Amino acid sequence: MERLKQILQRIDGKGYKAYRDIAGSYAGDGFVLHIDHVQADPFAAPSRIRVAFGGKEAAAEPEWLRTRCRRIAVEDFFARSIADSIRRHGVRPVGHGKSGMIAVDRPGQEVLPRTAVKVEEHGIEVRLSVGLPAAGRTVLGKEAARMLCESVPAILRQALFRYDRTRLRAHWELADQQEAIRAFLQARGYAAFVANGSVLPRESGISDRPMQGREAVPFRSPASLEVEIPLPHREPIRGMAIRNGVTLIVGGGYHGKSTLLKAIERGVYNHIPGDGREYVITDDSACKIRAEDGRRVEKVNISPFISNLPFGRDTRRFSTEDASGSTSQAANIMEALEMGTKLLLIDEDTSATNFMIRDARMQALVAKRKEPITPFVDKVRKLYEQHRVSTILVLGGSGDYFHAADTVLMLDEYEPVDVTEEAKRIARRLDDGRKPEGGDSFGDVTPRVVLPGSFDATRGKREKADAKGLSKIVYGTHEIALDLVEQLVDPSQTRAIACMLTALAKTYADGRTTLREMVDRLYAAVGEQGLEAVSPYDGHPGDLALPRKYELAAALNRLRTLNVKG
Repeated sequence: MERLKQILQRIDGKGYKAYRDIAGSYAGDGFVLHIDHVQADPFAAPSRIRVAFGGKEAAAEPEWLRTRCRRIAVEDFFARSIADSIRRHGVRPVGHGKSGMIAVDRPGQEVLPRTAVKVEEHGIEVRLSVGLPAAGRTVLGKEAARMLCESVPAILRQALFRYDRTRLRAHWELADQQEAIRAFLQARGYAAFVANGSVLPRESGISDRPMQGREAVPFRSPASLEVEIPLPHREPIRGMAIRNGVTLIVGGGYHGKSTLLKAIERGVYNHIPGDGREYVITDDSACKIRAEDGRRVEKVNISPFISNLPFGRDTRRFSTEDASGSTSQAANIMEALEMGTKLLLIDEDTSATNFMIRDARMQALVAKRKEPITPFVDKVRKLYEQHRVSTILVLGGSGDYFHAADTVLMLDEYEPVDVTEEAKRIARRLDDGRKPEGGDSFGDVTPRVVLPGSFDATRGKREKADAKGLSKIVYGTHEIALDLVEQLVDPSQTRAIACMLTALAKTYADGRTTLREMVDRLYAAVGEQGLEAVSPYDGHPGDLALPRKYELAAALNRLRTLNVKG
């Protein structure tokens, strides 16, 4: 570290490019500082540093590393601890641009595999972004020395060695409990679980924190759907378990239907203590499906839902640059099935009406031979019986799904009521004469082979694959819009997807491998090597979080240059 101070003293007052001289590694008291990437100017993306602590003080406790979910929880805890320590130290900009900033990739409400902190048996490594201080484009060497040699070590020592041990233990114990619930659901044929006492509504439309006050009604399971699940580290937990099959969530407007579905949709991820949804657990293959007007579709077999289009258009290899509501929703379902989902989550409010239902009056007016769409109501039961894919569906305006449902749950002023038997009686008593459509079979799910020419990230003289916030990736000269891919929850996941698209292009797209196989092979490599396997930065992949394979596939399917074998 003395050598680093000397370099910074020497370049003080020079042009910003002189900062290149500090790249390298520097030994400190119990740690090594690695300066992996030096930003080009104070307004460019921040510099990337790693701080590796070793020795007895930094050694991981054996119980932290006993399972993968514990390791993820421990690394998540320390990332949050570091972010809090940065805030407590009152780090403020010094100079121009990003000068003086110190940042870690801070997690949100979900606990995700993340690269910000790496906990290993013999030590812990922290990956930070820093803004090297400058006045205009002149090096502020003394300020840089204070930041790198004093502030960063102090911040990290407070976060890593003076933390609340009780809170850390609660963090990984909760991860154990969440994994136990997932195992229970899978072994007993359940799609989702919502614990009694869960707080499902969020603070606001722009905050993912739990709502406070009287309007935050704690969840309480109907007795008929309540189960008890034994958990490690605490007494058993009780709550509502939704069985595999077809489940309807019904009720009046503003009674909590979509709020419940939103919590179930986020239940594919573990959540932090105090989130309110930490014991809302969903089959981790669940995919939220909606209409998505205008999206591109590339040779997807949507024939289970749509056939006999005008001009003889092929729906077994359906392509369009501008999908309608119904064709986009059909494609979204078939792409999710292609990737192996076992649970679809659908909200009537974000669906195409003509895709969801065609009532008896419309059947009488428009003959089936004139209607290309087989509505989801005629396929939802067959999808489960023939492919074992369940559906949880929010409905407020159509009772035509009652006959297909295994469970009907009504939200009444945010209180769930099991109305399955009443819904079945109503369906029998008020038969409107609607005729089932679409035949006896759901239809085929067709795998697709991605051609290598799909990937062209060239932009000018270089390749560019960058995330822009949560919902957009710039890939070469094209933009991938992900704003309607609703289970993407963290911008760091989007950054990882951009990196993973590059990895798919370089290693896995060979013109013979199916899309699902290609993605599975990449995830196998990430499982062995971590997200370092796809990071463009040597040594410092510090701002990536693992997306699910379904969101990666969603991004690939929305790439406008995607080309699959014809």
